[in-house]
Amino acid sequence: MNLPYFIAERLIKGRAEGNSFSRPINVIAVIGIAMGLAVMILAVAILTGFKQQIREKVVGFGSNIQIVNFDSNLSFETAPISEGQAFIPKIRMIPGISHVQVFATKAGIIKTNDEIQGVVLKGIGSDFDWSYFGSNMVDGTVFTVNDTSRALTDKVIISKKIADMLKLKTGDSFIMHFVQDPPRFRKFTISGIYETSLEEFDKMYVFCDIGHIKRLNGWKNDQVSGFEIFIKDFDKLDEMTQEVRDAVGYKIVEDEEKFKVTSIRSKYPQIFDWLNFQDVNVIIIIFLMLVVAGFNMISGLLILILEKTNMIGVLKSLGSDDITIRRVFLYQAAWLIGKGLFWGNLIGIGLAFLQLKTGLVTLDPSSYYIKTVPVNLQLSHILLLNAGTMAAILIMLLVPSKLISRITPVKAIRYD
Repeated sequence: MNLPYFIAERLIKGRAEGNSFSRPINVIAVIGIAMGLAVMILAVAILTGFKQQIREKVVGFGSNIQIVNFDSNLSFETAPISEGQAFIPKIRMIPGISHVQVFATKAGIIKTNDEIQGVVLKGIGSDFDWSYFGSNMVDGTVFTVNDTSRALTDKVIISKKIADMLKLKTGDSFIMHFVQDPPRFRKFTISGIYETSLEEFDKMYVFCDIGHIKRLNGWKNDQVSGFEIFIKDFDKLDEMTQEVRDAVGYKIVEDEEKFKVTSIRSKYPQIFDWLNFQDVNVIIIIFLMLVVAGFNMISGLLILILEKTNMIGVLKSLGSDDITIRRVFLYQAAWLIGKGLFWGNLIGIGLAFLQLKTGLVTLDPSSYYIKTVPVNLQLSHILLLNAGTMAAILIMLLVPSKLISRITPVKAIRYD
């Protein structure tokens, strides 16, 4: 028989059925733990959801990994490479690679009767994965590219940001000018309008048939700006980038094509550094919530000990040691913590689920790149927060529970 647990259970039942001056303090402690856990669950769910959505947006525009010509600079006027590279089949076979596609980019200027706007024309082939942009279309549809046909489609998709600035809509045509020698222009027709709320990219990219860029640059039919590679697990980005580099090879031979492999994190370090900085905010929130919940619980435990001083004296006079009596109160504290965790989970998960389904709390897309507060509920995060909260508070309670060792049986029995 576990004597400390038996005594703790009787004390808990007795407190629930009768009146006790420690009851309000215990209620406050439970509320503190519940609110602290709810805030921690919401903070982690919102942060991970925010990071996940921003990463998906950036990767949607530029993939996880890119292979381009080593001579290409940071501009959108790239040096071409051959499409039929021997390393592409090897890369497709790497576990964790989900898709490989070709692309080409070229800077241009859209001119309408009243407006003018500089953009980047991104050429795509028949292998382009439309899943991301297809889910972000607000008007019209995506277009198809036929690599086997010599006739190029004049269809393009533009962002809602560009459409609003230039007063364009689906079905409209516009002229895009290209500053080169000699200057050239192309007429395009809007097939659809997308919106990702990632303003930095929305106001930049227009998507077209890759054949237009090949002809504008005077490239051969098998030349492209590079390859875009998508992976299944973003957390393995560095590892997958290294595997792609190994597949491409490191040999540099004069008069042969040289390749540069870059990850999306190294291409846009300012965005990912900003996202990583958000982790610090959540760590601070979790630390503060644990401190508040821990001090609430410490005050509750001290009240429990003071309330049962007579009982402590009796137990000591009957031969119980300090460790056994401490366990009685730690069991009670664990029960209170468990009660607080139950309500904290109910409140935190409930509010997160409500936001997930309704998008009740909105954001300014120009500042946060998303329209509603994102939520990413993961069972592993919830379990870790619960286990961590329980362990942290119980460890904090070990010190005040030592007060029991300073209580002597004679004085405790006389205590009123």
